[in-house]
Amino acid sequence: MAKLWAGRFGKETDLEVNDFNSSISFDCRLYKEDITGSMAHAAMLGKQGIIAEEEADKILEGLKGILKEIEAGKIQFSAEYEDIHMAMEQILTERIGDAGKRLHTARSRNDQVALDMRLYVKKEIGEIKKLVIGFMEELCDSSKKNLDTVMPGYTHLQRAQPVTFGHYIMAYANMMKRDVIRLDNCLEGMDD
Repeated sequence: MAKLWAGRFGKETDLEVNDFNSSISFDCRLYKEDITGSMAHAAMLGKQGIIAEEEADKILEGLKGILKEIEAGKIQFSAEYEDIHMAMEQILTERIGDAGKRLHTARSRNDQVALDMRLYVKKEIGEIKKLVIGFMEELCDSSKKNLDTVMPGYTHLQRAQPVTFGHYIMAYANMMKRDVIRLDNCLEGMDD
């Protein structure tokens, strides 16, 4: 498989260089975001007349099929793909021919990375918030059960004034509340 940057070198690169440059082992989790962004891009290319509507439709159908197969476990990503974007382009081109190469018209690899990461972070923030809020609820429940459980408070790693365990736990619940606010702020900035 040809690498994006292979034309710059006179001979084949060492496998260690390929491994160093490859990100597919961890960015494969962005497959859904990459396909979603690529579908929107292909639809725009067709609608604007940048590529033929027939090519855009072919790309969209190809991407839908790839998504179904990935989710059914029929497509596995291997080290032969440098990153998720190259994987999608190669799989698509193998299926629909040269029309698959038109998907990257008017879009850089950096555009793809930025979009994929934003879509992924937006999705993950929702999941993380659910987990943090669930943890906060557990802390509050535990705090209610320990309103009369006395323990030493600590300051600078030294024992200090006695507090209840319930009070102590609520300090952590408040820390988590700040984290939820930070996640909300991050989510709000995703579309700027």
